[in-house]
Amino acid sequence: MSGSGTTADDGDPLQTAVWRLRSRGCWTDAAALLEPHAGAAAGALQRTALLTERCVYTESGWAEADEALRGAEAVARSDEERGAAACERGYLAYASTLFGVRDRADEARSAFGRAAALTAPAGRGRALLDFRRGLLAENIEGTADAPQAARAAYRRAHEGAAAHGDTLLLSFTWRHLAGLALRDGELAEARHGFTESLRIREELGYLIGTAPALAALADTEEEPVSTRLRTEAARLVRLLGVPTWLAAHLGAAPPRTAAM
Repeated sequence: MSGSGTTADDGDPLQTAVWRLRSRGCWTDAAALLEPHAGAAAGALQRTALLTERCVYTESGWAEADEALRGAEAVARSDEERGAAACERGYLAYASTLFGVRDRADEARSAFGRAAALTAPAGRGRALLDFRRGLLAENIEGTADAPQAARAAYRRAHEGAAAHGDTLLLSFTWRHLAGLALRDGELAEARHGFTESLRIREELGYLIGTAPALAALADTEEEPVSTRLRTEAARLVRLLGVPTWLAAHLGAAPPRTAAM
């Protein structure tokens, strides 16, 4: 997951409207609100992030996301803007590879490397970049030390998100650090991380991310709590139609059109 973006707490009416649509899976409508601002780097990058997140949750819309990304790259002027665009390219290429749309792993590595060279070490964008590089290491690299590399990247991202007050990103770093802990048999640590991730998403109203958080926490709980959590996750997937990749696992099987 991206973990990037602004929330309703920002106080900007436009951002509040975008967040309310995004958090409920209405990415197309949210992107439409940003269309008049796509000539500036900030608007173009945010629009790209929205459409890429739609790809991650619905496994569709890849061409539109790529088109938005090219537009964001075209209007980027500063190193920070170019670095952010490279980070978005790396994430979209990673997602395309992960979901088997097209193998773009080399493109993801190259883009993340370019983003690292352009993004200030203490900048807000560095935490998101570290998190996404952790995703690449954990899910694509396939090397013996990939889990260790992913954990180190997630921890850097976690510290950076905390330093910059990026609460949404913290929900993702908690979740993925917990996933590695569960893989290592550290049940209490995993339960704590998944609980924190769920708490943050519920407090922010990040509805589309609540079902994955519930399902992850269920893997650390005993009956009847685990069944209750999975049942609630399945209910949310049926309601929202996303994430599509979680539907089969939970037996929710939403209609494809529900994700749009």
